[in-house]
Amino acid sequence: MADEWRAAWITALDELEADVDAVERMITQEHRNQELAEATPWAPPEGIGPIPLDLRPRADYILTRQLEVAQAAAIAMTANRRQTAFAARVEVGTAGKGIPTYIDCAM
Repeated sequence: MADEWRAAWITALDELEADVDAVERMITQEHRNQELAEATPWAPPEGIGPIPLDLRPRADYILTRQLEVAQAAAIAMTANRRQTAFAARVEVGTAGKGIPTYIDCAM
């Protein structure tokens, strides 16, 4: 029974770590267009009880990585919004001046 309990927690931590890895890859490879799977909330499997004490350091490490990647994702989203807003201003001009037009008078 103890082996099953520990194995269930190892599987649960593996899933959490895989999610963190995926978000880290998404942030560091932001220049690539990727098809992303729809995110699903994580919940520990039912009935496995508290985490074994020897797995606690790994769980703490994963939590630290989750917090760091959440902060990096928020920063990346903010930068993306700023870049989008800047691009919109460039495309339409600022203060209603419109898009500049250039005429080739060399002919």
